[in-house]
Formats: sequence, structure tokens, C-alpha cells
Amino acid sequence: MTEKPIALITGGAQGIGFACAEAIAEDGARIVLADVNEDGVNAAAAKLGEDTAAYACDMGEPDQIESLFGKIESDIGNVSVLVNNAGIALPADFLEVSHADFQKVLNVNLTGSFLATQRAAKSMIAAGIEGAIVNMSSVNAQVAIPSIAAYCASKGGIMQLTKAAALALAPHNIRVNAVGPGSIDTDMMAAVNANPEAMAMVMSRTPLKRIGSPREIGDVVAFLASSKASYVTGETIYVDGGRIGMNYTC
Repeated sequence: MTEKPIALITGGAQGIGFACAEAIAEDGARIVLADVNEDGVNAAAAKLGEDTAAYACDMGEPDQIESLFGKIESDIGNVSVLVNNAGIALPADFLEVSHADFQKVLNVNLTGSFLATQRAAKSMIAAGIEGAIVNMSSVNAQVAIPSIAAYCASKGGIMQLTKAAALALAPHNIRVNAVGPGSIDTDMMAAVNANPEAMAMVMSRTPLKRIGSPREIGDVVAFLASSKASYVTGETIYVDGGRIGMNYTC
């Protein structure tokens, strides 16, 4: 019997990360969840079933990232699918954002994704694994919100990191792509959901006139992680209800 591929999803305790894990699990992978929320990630793993492993990891800490991969390889085996989903925003007025908060967002969203990609790729190459890496970008890689400047910068960086990593790893048949969500029904959207004016603004820039579900992101991530996307690398697919294509609001 063919051994199941191992898929690591960071930020996997809830929301989009958990939805990615569900979708990839349905394609037959063994799931490994990592999250800074230890209780949350353990609970998420229990929901997915006994073939799921969970580890606590702060993706803004390089030593913890290295330790995470070491534990996974020792306990289970080499990762063949990596989903760099962990991310934070820390909204603030542009003129008041502290250097520490700006750097913290970049450390988790961008540097953490780079270090995890690099570490996963080294093990894939050493083991002869033709793997897949999927980064979580955002429509804010292309458009911007001034109150989340660091987040926008990090997601623009993810777009370019995806391209650079795809080129670097193509000789090893390791594919690297990204998914850019628009407005998705997660905890981050809770305040918008509760505010009719804010929701009306979101709908004015969303041609499909609804917010997306985490699973709609997870399904695209699972596609990019699968052999169905075997000739796709270096791309960012925007799952945004048509928002990126708009040049007006109505």
C-alpha cells in the first residue's frame, strides 16, 4: 500500500487553515497541524481524526520553526505538502504603527513562510520528494488598506516569495504557489458581519455579492497541492468573488 503523503498546515487550529486541512485530508494525505494556540491546535487535530498530528509553534520564531520540522521528521516522516497559512494583522493607524508591531507581522507572515519553505524544501530534496508548497497571500498583495500596512506589505512579499521559490525549486520538481483570499467568513470578518454599513461596503467591491467560506479557500489550496495542478507553479490564485478585477464600486 502506498504510504500517505504528509501535509503540514501552519495556523491550522481554525478558520482557513483548518479548512485547508479538511480538504487536503479528503485527498488522502496525513495531516499535521501547527499553531501558536496549543489548546486550539490539539482540539482541531481531534476533530480531524486519529491520523492527525498537532504541534504548538510560533511561526515568528525561527528556532521554533526548525524545531517543528525536526519533531515532525522524527515522529512521522518528511513533509511533502506545506501550507504556509499562519498569519497576523495587528491593525493600527498608519502614523501610529510601532516598529515592533510592523516587524512582528513581517516575522510571522513573510519571514516565517520563507523559513518554513526553505526548511521543507531542503528535506524534500534530500528525500527525493517532488512536493508542493502553497502560501497564503491575500487580495491585499495587490490592493491596500492603510490600517494594515504591515499585513499588506507581508502579502505583497508572499506573492514575490512564491515566484522566487518556484523558480529556485523547479529543478527539483517542487511546486510553489499561493492563494489570495478576498473577504472570507472567518473570525477576522466577525466585526464586519455585525455591521450592516461595513458589510455593504464589502459587497460593493465584491461582484459575486457574498463573502466566501473558508472551505472555498481550502479547496483551491488542496487543488494546488495535488497532482491536478502538476503544471502550475509560481502562481497566485485570487479567490475573492471577482474583487481584483473591479475598477469601480457600485
